[in-house]
Amino acid sequence: MHEHDVIVVGGGGAGLRAAIAASEEGADTAIVSKLHPVRSHTGAAEGGINAALREGDSWQDHAYDTMKGSDFLGDAPAIETLVKDAPEEVINLEHWGMPFSREDDGRVSQRPFGGLSFPRTTYAGAETGHHLLHTMYQQAMKHGIQVYDEWHVSELAVTDHEDPSDRRCHGIVAYDVKTGTVEGFKANRGVILATGGPGQVYEHTTNAVSNTGDGYAMAYRAGVPLEDMEFVQFHPTTLPSTGVLISEGVRGEGGILYNEKGERFMFEHGYANNEGELASRDVVARAELTEVNQGRGVEDEYVHLDMRHLGEERILDRLENILHLAEDFEGVDGLVEPMPVKPGQHYEMGGIETDENGETCIEGLYAAGECACVSVHGSNRLGGNALPELIVFGKRAGHHAAGKDMKEAEITTGYTDECEPGEVDSPVEPGAVDTKSGDVAADGSGELTDPKAVVERTVEHERDRVQTFLDKDEGVQHAAIREDLQDSMTANVNVFRNEEGLKTALEDIREARERYQDVYVDDPSRTFNTDLLHTMETRNLIDLAEAITLGALAREEFRGAHWRQEYQERRDDEWLKHTLLRWNDGTPELFYKPVILEGENKTYEPTVRSY
Repeated sequence: MHEHDVIVVGGGGAGLRAAIAASEEGADTAIVSKLHPVRSHTGAAEGGINAALREGDSWQDHAYDTMKGSDFLGDAPAIETLVKDAPEEVINLEHWGMPFSREDDGRVSQRPFGGLSFPRTTYAGAETGHHLLHTMYQQAMKHGIQVYDEWHVSELAVTDHEDPSDRRCHGIVAYDVKTGTVEGFKANRGVILATGGPGQVYEHTTNAVSNTGDGYAMAYRAGVPLEDMEFVQFHPTTLPSTGVLISEGVRGEGGILYNEKGERFMFEHGYANNEGELASRDVVARAELTEVNQGRGVEDEYVHLDMRHLGEERILDRLENILHLAEDFEGVDGLVEPMPVKPGQHYEMGGIETDENGETCIEGLYAAGECACVSVHGSNRLGGNALPELIVFGKRAGHHAAGKDMKEAEITTGYTDECEPGEVDSPVEPGAVDTKSGDVAADGSGELTDPKAVVERTVEHERDRVQTFLDKDEGVQHAAIREDLQDSMTANVNVFRNEEGLKTALEDIREARERYQDVYVDDPSRTFNTDLLHTMETRNLIDLAEAITLGALAREEFRGAHWRQEYQERRDDEWLKHTLLRWNDGTPELFYKPVILEGENKTYEPTVRSY
């Protein structure tokens, strides 16, 4: 059994920043990741990091832009924490050596991004995430942080008290991809989940194959509620053939969207008369699909993104890798012709319910980054706000898990009291879908409290589960289940949603779960068994697909990224509240808590959201 003070699960931006912060507090810290840190999906982030750095800008303006972008479903204390801490963290990155793009006078460059009232997005060419990862990985090595890469964490080692608020997380269990062994990791102070998003729930996504929502699913099954999972962001500009992201930086630099008729539709068809292509992402994504659905799409599938007018020098200086992506995946030369783009799943606004320090309702368990929902993004995330979230809340989670006194940061958002439902008012029958997977970690052997015994018990459970997969020689393979699940989610729980489609998706998810009970692994080997790895991940995708769909069916309004055909208005009188799902032994229980709109010096009053 491995043992450390703080164990960080995931080696991307949030995980690295959390590990560095914990180490700064003197904690023996380790990162356990199924990928080497510099291969983490943060490296695909092209756009930039929002921070109010210049004269004429302020954290207050950044906060309002973020709240407006969230369609007034973000929590003000979390948003204000983000925007206040972001400038210091950006400067810190610069001091660590991150190669930001710069102006002629030496200042870090900042450019416009969608939904921002000021050009506050710092960047490093169009490879910001790549440089961010390498900069922080160097710091992790400097701090002597141990990295267990190519270890897939499959379960949390949590005491099995009936009330989740009485539970304690003592560590994790992981499968060593290189050797095929299953081993335990004991955490003396805390476990931080930083596992990234669940994009593989969808067929067309910007997310890497490894983004299967592992952290969400483990925390959910352990008893932590998932918050606002219905809010899924579909990025407006992805390449049709692959889902590869084309950075919002292209539009930030002045890129233009055209339909098949050559119309600049964002203006000409009234989608965003002031901001046009730089409206919020949800607005642009819906506009593009509306053009396609009304017969004005190119080849009835996509629209064109044109940057030729920016000139070769500017494109090569700021957007060179975009040229390579368009050429490699679509055969298009962005210097002489427009690029084809369409919306693709990009980001999950919801996640594991936490406070501003990453703490969940289970003692010793934290989360940060995309897998967490401290609720800075509400129903829609602004471009450029994901990377500051990683570093701001990753740092706070690391400090807190290591034992730092965080009293200077009042925890005002909080998490659900005792992990138990509060206001329950759901149109969704909790038992409508059979969600019992038959492999919940608790084995009913009593309430173990010895940390080592809790980890050992969970290890034995996982070893048995893995062996069952390997011993079975017939049944259904995960790939068939995953493909059908992704197809249903893409067809029914996409940008445009209706009740019939959502109910169809729930039926398909129920069928996928039933089929998963007969899943087997065709490859019986122990080393680098990706068939086994993907089989374990598919269970997580099923759980998260259900959470997204249940939330979408319950929220009877149109807010941010959540569009409902039957409800074409934002209903503040009824829906200024967060949806939460509790695992409840495999039968999800839906409940709510209010949005917090009271900030430090002002209350953010919901207004008509237009661009």
